[in-house]
Amino acid sequence: MDKTDYRKFLRPEVISKLSGMELRARLVVEGFIAGLHRSPYHGFSVEFAEHRPYMPGDPLKNIDWKVFSRTDRYFVKEFEEETNLKAYLLIDTSGSMGYHSNGINKLEYASYLSAALSYLMLKQRDSVGLVLFDQKIQKYLPPKSTLSHLHVILTHLEQLQPSRSTNISETLHEMAERIKRRGLIILLSDLFDSPKSILSGLKHFRHRKHEVILFHILDPKERFFDFSQEAIFKDIETEREISTSPYQIGDEYRKSVRNWIERFTLECRQSMIDYVLLDTKVNFDEALFAYLSKRERLF
Repeated sequence: MDKTDYRKFLRPEVISKLSGMELRARLVVEGFIAGLHRSPYHGFSVEFAEHRPYMPGDPLKNIDWKVFSRTDRYFVKEFEEETNLKAYLLIDTSGSMGYHSNGINKLEYASYLSAALSYLMLKQRDSVGLVLFDQKIQKYLPPKSTLSHLHVILTHLEQLQPSRSTNISETLHEMAERIKRRGLIILLSDLFDSPKSILSGLKHFRHRKHEVILFHILDPKERFFDFSQEAIFKDIETEREISTSPYQIGDEYRKSVRNWIERFTLECRQSMIDYVLLDTKVNFDEALFAYLSKRERLF
């Protein structure tokens, strides 16, 4: 693989558009960047803040070995200096994310969005972490605010491949328990899992005072089921197949999709979760700029 392939995520025209945008935290975050995010802290401090459990990917130098000697468990020190806005990009890499009908699959779409968001937040000196998951967490990159971290994130995005079935709620609950300081959680998924369990996981983050953005990514065929002839439909993750005529189930299918989307829209609004429905037929940069512009008007 060409080691420079990851640069495709940030084309010059995209960077040019992003240069005038911001992704500000709408809720209170534990940060110190004056004028960009509201912060419960006053002044600037590099004093020790707290311990948190070690997670794969954390630098070994940050482990508190004195605590380990007492508890036989690994903990990492965090300092006030590190408590600017921390954003976590959670990307669903399950098999269904590999579906496409128009040239770009949902996982690629999520990757482009994540690259642009990472660039935007690192440009404004926030920290960005990356979580890749299917049935469980497959990769965790702790949040960092250095520009060199962007290269690491883009490299992992370039290597993404759809995997197997998913368990979204398990990842959400696990991360909600592990992330101790309030920050920004961004989930990118087609949400092909139990709505009840997904919403439970998202509300877990809100219970812990995190701000949450949910990017619901769907292919137009999945939304409108505009197939024209009888076909065999195969579940990408379970490989189950059914043979049917679209005209026989189309109306009921579209009704179910509308109800599904309306449920997420309503319950996310009630929980102060930003729900953003995205269609892969719309260029990712256009969709992102439209969302950021709308978000800025709400401040």
